[in-house]
Amino acid sequence: MKLDFEYGEGLMSAELPNSTDVFIPGETVPDPPFIKDIYEETKKSILNPIGMPTISQLAQKGGKAVIVFPDKVKGGFQATAHRKVSIPIIIEELLKAGVEKRDIKLICSNGLHRKNTKEEIMRMLDEKTFNDFWHTHQIVNHDSEDWDNLIDLGFDEMGDRVIMNKDVYDADIAILIGHINGNPYGGYSGGYKHCATGITHWKSIASHHVPSVMHKGDFTPVTRHSEMRARFDAIGMHMEKCMGKKYFCCDAVLDTYARQIAVFSGYAKELQPISWEAADKRTYIPWAKKKYDIMVFGMPQSFHYGNGHGTNPILMLQAISANIIRHKRVMKDNCVVICSSICNGYFHEEEFPSYRPLFDLFQKDYHNTLPDLEKYGEYFSTNKEYIDKYRFNYGYHPYHAFSMISCGHIAEMNCSAIYIVGAYEPGYARAMGMKTRATFDEALKDAKKYTGENPNILALPKTFKVGAVHLMMEDEISE
Repeated sequence: MKLDFEYGEGLMSAELPNSTDVFIPGETVPDPPFIKDIYEETKKSILNPIGMPTISQLAQKGGKAVIVFPDKVKGGFQATAHRKVSIPIIIEELLKAGVEKRDIKLICSNGLHRKNTKEEIMRMLDEKTFNDFWHTHQIVNHDSEDWDNLIDLGFDEMGDRVIMNKDVYDADIAILIGHINGNPYGGYSGGYKHCATGITHWKSIASHHVPSVMHKGDFTPVTRHSEMRARFDAIGMHMEKCMGKKYFCCDAVLDTYARQIAVFSGYAKELQPISWEAADKRTYIPWAKKKYDIMVFGMPQSFHYGNGHGTNPILMLQAISANIIRHKRVMKDNCVVICSSICNGYFHEEEFPSYRPLFDLFQKDYHNTLPDLEKYGEYFSTNKEYIDKYRFNYGYHPYHAFSMISCGHIAEMNCSAIYIVGAYEPGYARAMGMKTRATFDEALKDAKKYTGENPNILALPKTFKVGAVHLMMEDEISE
């Protein structure tokens, strides 16, 4: 069979055996139906929160409110996207409760991601909200290095450092707008994961995005019962304890195309298991009749973290690991991955300033595996040049590269071989421990050294173009 896989700005064709199984999220197994009257359902959810009072009961005249919303990495930009629907309803409820417009702040929870530009925030929010709050400087990006607006809350019950946004800490009511998306890091986005990663400091994120957590057996395949998820919850609950208030969450379960399947509002601790039950129906898919020897997919140049994700060699390996984490249940031990990427040496150093220096460091001085680099996390993360590029020049925080190498090593842990097909500059892939071939056919022929002559092949077109799922064996029961 002929299939097309993502490759740079276009596609690369592959002739695969007719026995190949193909999975495309939302198509091979349809998503649950999305909500038609999303405004009504979202308002109903906000007015009937789970486990806590309503916004009108929590807010008061003279009080300060913050609305924390995710950055552009997740959530969609369509007119009915969750941010665009939920935030105006929440603002209306705050104003009705007596909160002054000047006392409402909107904070983009970019965490260690690069800050979002004015144009990107315009795409994320509805036009009225943007115009009402942008020009008065009431829409801001979180800055995890701005110590004038951070507060150190010490250590949580798991021993993790908790440093958070001070505007959120000081507010009388703190509202989190979240997306329940299938995520290789801890099962789902939203809930306490949102605040634990989006409005904290690199030292908080270094408590869970590290080899000691990510290389444990409970991390791959993805599960919402992992140590990482427990650490997210502990950080979020420690914030609430120190703030003396609960977050008011408004989380939407999203489908393949970022449309809302369900909306839940209220107390994160009680909301998470309920929202996850709804999300499981779309995310954990009992489908495979056999386990696979080879996983085949393609990588565009730009996706998820931005332009360069599919060409920056550290991020390339992270993306491959993400598919291993999601689909390990249906893959044989020591499977093979074959992935197309132009792999042209484009790091996009403006957005990812610490990545090339870290890649160069990996090539020398006894760095045989990616975890060997972990010891440099603090050195990179206190480098003023990298910090300034994060704060003032729309670059990713330097520690982000370390969280990605922790993930990238998972592919090596679980694969016999990883092939990059069609690399312009194959040395970048080989320097990360990957093999290179010019075509899918050449890679398949070589892979048989590891799989035998008749491998079971799983093909994943569109894997980085649409919302992902977590594949399971057909007789498996989701969490």
